[in-house]
Amino acid sequence: MAYDNNLAEMVREYLSNFPEINVEEKKMFGGLGFMVNEKMCINISGEKLMCRYDPVLEEEITEKPGFEPMIMKGKAMKGYCYVHTDGFDKKNDFEYWLDLCLEYNQRAKSSKKK
Repeated sequence: MAYDNNLAEMVREYLSNFPEINVEEKKMFGGLGFMVNEKMCINISGEKLMCRYDPVLEEEITEKPGFEPMIMKGKAMKGYCYVHTDGFDKKNDFEYWLDLCLEYNQRAKSSKKK
């Protein structure tokens, strides 16, 4: 699946405001993933953001415009969601989602190295 290059550039630009983090880009989940400090943080999938956030916030997050649960093997993945463009078309909304991911990234566990 292709990903939105303009959206990827917006994410790059926003993440560049945080010189203390290490960002690596990887093709993953059929899109472009942004690994922050060696942990999956944000992904661009088509024209959507895929966000990793604190699962404790699940109920609050589901009420946000543009929210779509991430389904794998028929089950909703807590702590992960897609966000359609109507959920981040305003600057404040875009920053909300990225800040949410960055905040959780500090506490998130790294996936096991293969």
